[in-house]
Amino acid sequence: MIERILGLKIAAAAQKMPVVAITGPRQSGKSTLVRQVFPAHTYVNLEAISARRFAEEDPEGFLQGLGERVILDEIQRAPDLLSYIQVAVDEAKVPGQFILSGSQNLLLMESVSQSLAGRVAIFNLLPFSLEEIRSTAFALPDYEDYLLKGFYPRIYDLDLNPTEWLLDYIQTYVERDLRQLINVENLGAFRQFLEICAGRIGQLVNLSDMGSLIGVSHTTVQKWLSVLQTSFIVHLLRPYHRNYNKRIVKTPKLYFYDTGLACALLNLRSKDDLNRHFAKGALFENFIINELLKNHLNRHLYPGSYFWNAAGNHEIDLLLDKGGRLYPIEIKAARTMSAHFLASLRYFQALSGARPEDSFLVYGGDESQQRSIARVLSWRQLEAIPL
Repeated sequence: MIERILGLKIAAAAQKMPVVAITGPRQSGKSTLVRQVFPAHTYVNLEAISARRFAEEDPEGFLQGLGERVILDEIQRAPDLLSYIQVAVDEAKVPGQFILSGSQNLLLMESVSQSLAGRVAIFNLLPFSLEEIRSTAFALPDYEDYLLKGFYPRIYDLDLNPTEWLLDYIQTYVERDLRQLINVENLGAFRQFLEICAGRIGQLVNLSDMGSLIGVSHTTVQKWLSVLQTSFIVHLLRPYHRNYNKRIVKTPKLYFYDTGLACALLNLRSKDDLNRHFAKGALFENFIINELLKNHLNRHLYPGSYFWNAAGNHEIDLLLDKGGRLYPIEIKAARTMSAHFLASLRYFQALSGARPEDSFLVYGGDESQQRSIARVLSWRQLEAIPL
């Protein structure tokens, strides 16, 4: 079993907070992790119809019969329980009394913010990170392998065909989760929307344009995109707000939480398919942004993450803002380093005052080097970027 870095943070939080919530995509390993970290807790999966029905019909009796410390898996299936959990923890004042997990973004669930404010520590668990997997028997030789396979634990644990499993994952998501969140009359159009999203990784979100391609309104696209965010399928990278007296882009960019899922939607099944595809560079960019996001989330850190674009002339793929200290990061899929890759970093440093020691260029090669403008890092050495 691959050890999850986030486990230590979750265990520490349960020593202080009465409620700990772990949220993330379906099949990211949440249930496995909480049962491993809290083996003495009573475990209840609210996907089970009988348990969910009991929780809905008699929430007080349901909670009273579970014991002092409980894991409630898939808590979004019985959101009304949260009010009763609030009462229980206020009376008992027991650290780690309730461990909650859910495959919807609990930070976006109004019931969590209303019922458990000040009582809950919330963690995001994404699929395996490169940091977690690279020193194990599951490590892969090339970044293209990771782009295609993605990082969902079940693919690695059971040695599954990634494309087949990911396509089944998509179908299950569309048929079940989506119907629970919104009423989609045309599942075919929504599937086409997913494919359009995969083809637009790293691009600015254009709701009207996406809607016109599948014959739905921009408001429908906005609603669908919100659902994909809530369900940890896609995330948006916001533009950096300071303009430095330049006209800047103000629209967010679109990325997937897992590149394997995007590759399956794009029907990319092999390295040859990937190397010939127009989206390879964008998928590599998505991969690096995801890994840096995971490196932070796995330590319960939430830096300001942005991109910066000066009206299309110069762009920084990822900009981390940590208390006003800026870390610009350029990302290139090429395996050979070229000096012109540093042009946007040089331009941004002149405008912003960002320091060369805080600037990075991540590329698809294997050698890292220190340049006067920035540190050049192999995709294998992302831990060199400060957390």
